Amino acid sequence: MNLTLRVWRQKGNSGAGKLVTYPAKDVSPDSSFLEMLDQVNQELVGKGEEPIAFDSDCREGICGTCSMVINGIPHGPQRGTTACQLHMRVFKDGDTITIEPFRATAFPVVRDLVVDRSSFDRIQQAGGYVSVNTGAAPDGNAIPIPKSEADIAFDAAACIGCGACVAACKNSSAMLFLSAKLAQYRHLPQGAPERIRRTVKMVEAADHEGFGNCTNFYECEAVCPKNIPAHFIAEMNRDYIKASLVSREFDDVHKSAEDEG
Repeated sequence: MNLTLRVWRQKGNSGAGKLVTYPAKDVSPDSSFLEMLDQVNQELVGKGEEPIAFDSDCREGICGTCSMVINGIPHGPQRGTTACQLHMRVFKDGDTITIEPFRATAFPVVRDLVVDRSSFDRIQQAGGYVSVNTGAAPDGNAIPIPKSEADIAFDAAACIGCGACVAACKNSSAMLFLSAKLAQYRHLPQGAPERIRRTVKMVEAADHEGFGNCTNFYECEAVCPKNIPAHFIAEMNRDYIKASLVSREFDDVHKSAEDEG
């Protein structure tokens, strides 16, 4: 296969970027998208040019670092697939492929196709843990959990935190990522004690990072490589409403106690 690549090149967050055209010659249809970029980079290095910067790690679709927008779609045209799992047979000989970084205020460009997604880490650090001591593995497994709830928790935990949902959303919303990380704890007894507090802390952290709100266009669900369902967002919103009611009740009780005192 012979292809034409239009790749976003940018030296850093403060500098201006532009699309640069490169030929990709003799590409095997069985190679992955990242292997194709490796091949192009080898040719660039051989010519003494700067290689295209992009992120990758496991190349098995489980780490989420291969985040890039391919022909306007995060991770490319094949649903339920990360960029590293995307094979070149999806494209046709002679195609022109445009490759850009994820674009969001909370994902500043580091270089070329590499963006800083540490905002996701800070959101999880704000409340993504449990304080229940489950003991050793046998003790944790001894807690009875309905299979239906366990299955939902596992479905939510499949989120790899790649950020495709943010890149696809016109509001740069992180609600699908956020709700999945909350749901993986919400449906397990170990996550129940901090359920409400965790929701508030993580939603506030997402707002602080500059992510937008959800307006129910479902682009996030359409591009998620792990097919995380958008109904987790509704669960999160219900918990957030409960949190505001609990907080209001606490304030009313506290005010009454002050008045009586």
